[in-house]
Parts: sequence; C-alpha cells; structure tokens
Amino acid sequence: MNRTGVLMLTVVPLLAATACLSVASDDSRGPDVKRVEESPLDAESTLIDPPKTELAHQIVASAENGTLDWRSAYGYVEDIGDGQGYTAGIIGFCTGTHDLLALVEEYTKEHPDNALAPYLPALRAVDGTDSHEGLDPGFPAAWKQESKVAAFRAAQDKKRDKGYFEPALRLAVRDGLGLLGQFVYYDAMVYHGPGNDWFSVGGIRATALKQADSPAEGGDEKAYLGAFLDARRKAMLDKWPDVDTSRVDTAQRRFLDAGNLALRTPLEWKVYGDTYKVP
Repeated sequence: MNRTGVLMLTVVPLLAATACLSVASDDSRGPDVKRVEESPLDAESTLIDPPKTELAHQIVASAENGTLDWRSAYGYVEDIGDGQGYTAGIIGFCTGTHDLLALVEEYTKEHPDNALAPYLPALRAVDGTDSHEGLDPGFPAAWKQESKVAAFRAAQDKKRDKGYFEPALRLAVRDGLGLLGQFVYYDAMVYHGPGNDWFSVGGIRATALKQADSPAEGGDEKAYLGAFLDARRKAMLDKWPDVDTSRVDTAQRRFLDAGNLALRTPLEWKVYGDTYKVP
C-alpha cells in the first residue's frame, strides 16, 4: 500500500501493514471473517450501491494512494520499505503477503500470455518475504504495462471486491452496522487483513466486542464503533509505535463523532495532514 505519508512520519518499518491474509483464529464471539457466508447484499442499505461504493473507494484511496482518484492506482508499484516487497495496484497487493501472487495466478489462468506471467516462479519464491529476487529489474515495468489492459484492471477490482470489500460488508451487516460501520470494516480489511489474529480484523473485532455489544447484540452502534476504532488504533500502535493513525483519528473518528452513521455527504477529512472533500 502506498503510505508515503506514514513512512515519512515513522522510523519503524510498516511490517505486514497491507492486506495480509492472517489465518490464526481466536475470535470466539463471531464468524471467521474469512468465511462469512456469501449472502446477497442489499443495495438500499449497504455500500454495494454504486455511488456509495465509489465513495468508499475514494476514502480508502485517500489513505492508500494520497488521492480520491482510486482508478489512477492500477499501475502503481513500489517497494515502500515496509518489509513486504513490492506493493502494487488499487489496494496495495504485496509480493510478500500472497495476495499479489494469488491475483497474478488467477489472472494468468484466463490470460496466459500476460506480461506478468513470466514472473510467477519468482513471485512464488519470494511469497512471504521482502525479497526482489527474480523480480528485478523488470517486474515493475511489467506491472505497469499490464495495468493498461482492461482485463487486468478488472482482475484487480474482482480481487479487491471478493477478498476485502464484500466480506467486510457482509460481516458489518451481520453485526448490525450501517454505512459508516461498513466502511470502518472495509478500511480495516484493507489495512489489517481479513484474518482472526490480534492484528487482523477478526482480532480487532473480538477486542471491540469485549468492550461493547454490537448493534446485532442489542448494543449502541456509535459506542460499538468507538470501541472498534479504539481497538484498531491500539493494534496499529502496538505493532508500530510511531505509525500515523490519522486514517482512524481524523477521518473515521471524525465521521463517528459527528454522528454520521449513514456516511452522508458532503464529507471532509484529513489523512497524513492532507485534507480531502467529497461534495
């Protein structure tokens, strides 16, 4: 993920700050967040509604890529020094966290002659590490080249939606959350990953549920989301004591403090010191 603002403000490497797929399960109070059933999502009450989807991706992109134009990030590729190898694409798929490898493998099944296919052996070899072995010097150029292809952009969209966006929405709906809560879960999925260890969404959710009941359990939505954001912020700081937590503090927390549980526009927020507005 492109967190240039974070890296400038912290001396601690952002190890595993991307959408890592953690697998340990320690959440006894709810579903495994990687196995939330694929129930239909109602466009009237969820972020699956296209204008609401666009808004969600814009807010995420403000933190991930320093822009509201999330589509400009398809061709992004860089090693930002976070211990996860190359970070690339619209939500920061990483060579060190398996999701980039999975994306390229799935895409290559349907498009075997793509520019990234020759790098699959190297991608498999470096998976789980920060190594560039077998990827330099040509991988970044190949990623940028392939990102000009509509089918690869669509593959990135699909991987984001099926791996992060839709599971986050389903879990949020199961917990009785409205649009802001759905976005809070989505942004956490992107940043922390959909696993159940202490740093992933499942672990953060379990911590929050110890402090406040979810709306589905009869709890107050604002109080529960406050507990979730507290737990998420603590997880970030526990892992990287100097990390910039503004995507929580001056974005999501701002919306929550204003009581904007429906994520109504216009919106204004700050991430890494930059102000963003959606009319």
